[in-house]
Amino acid sequence: MTRHLFTGLLLSLLLLAGCWWTLGQVHAGPVGGGFWLVILSLLVVAWFAMDQLAADAIGARLVPVLFGAWILFLWEVVVVGFQVPHVLLPPPSAIGQAIRSHLDMLRADFVQTFVRAVVPGWLMGCGAGFVTALLIDRSPFLQRGLLPVGNLVSALPIIGVAPIMVMWFGFDWQSKAAVVVIMTFFPMLVNTTAGLSQTSAIERDLMHSYAASYVQTLVSLRLPAAMPFIFNALKINATLALIGALVAEFFGTPIVGMGFRISTEVGRMNLDVVWATIAVAALAGSLSYALLAGIERMVTFWHPSYRRR
Repeated sequence: MTRHLFTGLLLSLLLLAGCWWTLGQVHAGPVGGGFWLVILSLLVVAWFAMDQLAADAIGARLVPVLFGAWILFLWEVVVVGFQVPHVLLPPPSAIGQAIRSHLDMLRADFVQTFVRAVVPGWLMGCGAGFVTALLIDRSPFLQRGLLPVGNLVSALPIIGVAPIMVMWFGFDWQSKAAVVVIMTFFPMLVNTTAGLSQTSAIERDLMHSYAASYVQTLVSLRLPAAMPFIFNALKINATLALIGALVAEFFGTPIVGMGFRISTEVGRMNLDVVWATIAVAALAGSLSYALLAGIERMVTFWHPSYRRR
């Protein structure tokens, strides 16, 4: 254990004890000026703890967790300490309670939005963009024809597209998947097209000297070089797809879905459930991004950004 890791862990334990005490104080009743001086002191301790952990290879992995927990702690303390009305901003504890109380409902909403709309739409949109990029690469005249069309599609406002998709494909998940396809098509098209052009002329000439065909050059040289660009599009689309499905559900959906839940509960002024739904959506999007980032690291381990200095 290095000195930085030991110091960071020691400060983290001190920070944990201080946060536990302050949470008990803020939930016990009104707090005074001395309480906020303690919060400022804990802020200094948190700063030095994360600074020490970031200087160690193992401790650096704990920094995102510690930073996220600190943000939630400040959120809880500020909202409860200043007695912010729940209708404006509920504390994380109330959001957690809403998640526990409505777990079955949130699970059904997640399945309707993420599993039935986001995943199929993301797969179809990314797949269509990838295949179109290969066609453009093979036939240069398509680059002049299809890229402007793709740019036009990406510029379409989702607020205008979503109700049209609902009219075309109905109120169920198909219309939301169609919106996701529109939102994810162009990022994959542009990134794949850019990635396929990353190989140098010398590398392509070398493959040509080996009598490699177009497909062999594509599979052995150009697609591996384009993988960082392709994964960049996949990660961007992972968040765009969820946003597109949520917005599309505002314009027509069965009585289930995360977008439907947000719009309905806002009308009822039930902000705890709204934030619980937002938390589930954010967690799903973050885990999807992290999963794709992990796969990218395994596939593109050769990339200079992953090499140890």
